[in-house]
Amino acid sequence: MPVSPMNRREFVKKSAVTTAAVAAAGAVGTTTAEAAERGPHHHHRPPHTWSFSILGTTDLHSHVFDWDYYTDAAYTDRAGNSVGVARVATLIKQQREAKGDDRVLLVDAGDIIQGTSLAYYFARVDPITGDDAPRHPMAVAMNAMRYDAAALGNHEFNYGIELLRKFESQCRFPLLGANACDAKTLRPAFQPYTIKRVRVPHGPDIKVGILGLTNPGIALWDKDNVAGKMVFPGLVEQAKKYVPRLRALGCDVVFLTDHSGLDGSTSWGDELPYVENASNLVAEEVPGIDAILVGHTHVEVPSYTVKNKHTGKDVVLSEPFCYGKRLTVFDFDMEFVRGQWRVVGIEAATLDPAGVDEDEEITKLLRADHELVVSYVNTPVGTCTADLSAAEACWKDVPVMDFIHEVQMKQVASGLSAADAALPLISVAAPFSRTADIPQGDVTIRDIAGLYIYDNTLYGKKLTGAQLRDYLEYAAKYYHQVPSGTAVDTATLTNANSFWDYMYDTAAGVSYEIDIARPEGSRIRNLTHDGAPVADDQVFVVAVNNYRANGGSGYPHIAGADIAFSSTTEIRQLMIDYVTENGTLDPADFAATNWRLTQDGTPVF
Repeated sequence: MPVSPMNRREFVKKSAVTTAAVAAAGAVGTTTAEAAERGPHHHHRPPHTWSFSILGTTDLHSHVFDWDYYTDAAYTDRAGNSVGVARVATLIKQQREAKGDDRVLLVDAGDIIQGTSLAYYFARVDPITGDDAPRHPMAVAMNAMRYDAAALGNHEFNYGIELLRKFESQCRFPLLGANACDAKTLRPAFQPYTIKRVRVPHGPDIKVGILGLTNPGIALWDKDNVAGKMVFPGLVEQAKKYVPRLRALGCDVVFLTDHSGLDGSTSWGDELPYVENASNLVAEEVPGIDAILVGHTHVEVPSYTVKNKHTGKDVVLSEPFCYGKRLTVFDFDMEFVRGQWRVVGIEAATLDPAGVDEDEEITKLLRADHELVVSYVNTPVGTCTADLSAAEACWKDVPVMDFIHEVQMKQVASGLSAADAALPLISVAAPFSRTADIPQGDVTIRDIAGLYIYDNTLYGKKLTGAQLRDYLEYAAKYYHQVPSGTAVDTATLTNANSFWDYMYDTAAGVSYEIDIARPEGSRIRNLTHDGAPVADDQVFVVAVNNYRANGGSGYPHIAGADIAFSSTTEIRQLMIDYVTENGTLDPADFAATNWRLTQDGTPVF
């Protein structure tokens, strides 16, 4: 799940390097080297300068082609971006042709095997772990593209460690995670780093150490898959151990690939002692790093410089957006001084693949897998009696959200003990996609997948009435304060406090108002259950997804709450099963308007 996106403008100031400049930078040192090879009087002296590049992708989330499985059409967004590694592969080939194959390394910063229907298909429908198992399309693509290394992302753990290990075995490059540690030995459970050599004719190789760091949030978000097996210490802490080791091993360049954003923010309150988006802190606090490929926050930061506070040296960071929308190019200029290579210049920029053709080799390798998934997601599972749109779900109680609540409550109710079954049951869920729409008529798997885009599983947790009120107050900080008598504009109403749509929970099973004229912390009014005010000591069972139940987005009380129910089946699959079993999706069966926005008690809509 993308976490705490940042204000892009803050970081894009230093991004004026153009594609042409990148290509030109790649050629630095060539003439010296050629002269050294050709010149009769040089006796093959090593070149004095050399250059090489590291290309970077991140948060690919199993986007192979420029295709949206949820809409069953080519991907489109307002900015005209394209997605998928097939186009990025073309840019990579162009870079290798311009600079020379042996002067280009390729690295990813994680979140590879989750995020599209293609990812789900090869994890759950025809899993890569089964007998006669298929190869994961992302392993096939990335092997063909000749990746040198990839960091582990938090979403690598969504389908369990066994599937991740199988994916790792299918990759011809290491998955790096210096802070993904065995719970018992506290040693890295995955390779922490790799050392690559850039060949220099008639001179010593340039040794490039690549250290991979992942997100400490895995301990919360994928608790069910990792608890007792793995622990995830902080990025700064582990970089302090491994960067000196890479230098001691004679690395001329130390490059980090971090599945961690670069603004120092954290989405989980005090649930964990580590920073979520720590790449800037790593650059600032750990001496000996030259550059960092950043991931996790799904933003484009072409080039961003952080000064190391111990050495005063600049560290160059870059984050190439997500889904294959950009490719980062780090260009390194090296100088041979007193018998060793040292970095004399680094520039970073991002390239946009939108204008290039998809790579023929990748297309040929993965076309059949893609078509298999297209046919799977277009399978009808039932019919719907009305069009159910999520367009207004962020400010109105709409039937399509009640569909999620209904499925969650039914499933939790089916698995409660007799004592817990006597408690009132409610549900909380977030509007993940404003473009989701379940049409009237045939309902396909992709219609439901487009509404519930994450591979979350389901919990039932117990909260008191007082805790529930705190929970809903926390959710209500999603709205900007709009004083009474001021017109409400939905375009500017939401996402206050960098609280994104996927972080905003609405509740079903209780009724309440959110008074947006009031300050944060005192917005929940008239909270009732079955027509009676909710008492502070009343106990509820709350149906909630695993991400939230384990502390995701920092909601109060829920992470430490008692568990009444848990399931390993994805909520999306439960929704598909609901439609399949009933044959018909009819909002009359579940739609109920139980919450609304008000201004000083007057309904807004």
